Amino acid sequence: QGQLVESGGGLIKSGGSLSLSCAASGIMGRAYATGWYRQVPDKERELVAMITRSGRITINDSMEGRFAISKHDVGETLYLHMFNLIPEDTAVYYCNARILGESDSWGQGTQVTVLP
Repeated sequence: QGQLVESGGGLIKSGGSLSLSCAASGIMGRAYATGWYRQVPDKERELVAMITRSGRITINDSMEGRFAISKHDVGETLYLHMFNLIPEDTAVYYCNARILGESDSWGQGTQVTVLP
């Protein structure tokens, strides 16, 4: 079945950089798209970035230029690279995989906290 496991979250000062990883063992090869979402309390989960199997990338307009997504198909790992972080980027970041004919797969989330 496979699962998504995020890592790399933590505390970071404003202006800093952080990279998240998502181990997508058993899923990456079956997904037509994988990506990252984030959520803060009392708000809906929002798309951060998505990459298709062919490598087409979509990034939330508000994060364009600061966030980048990449994947390593052989290693079945998805990455989110975040630069020039601001306190408003504080959220739980979730890995997502979309598989045709199945419900979306989600990781358990990793907390990113950006200090002023």
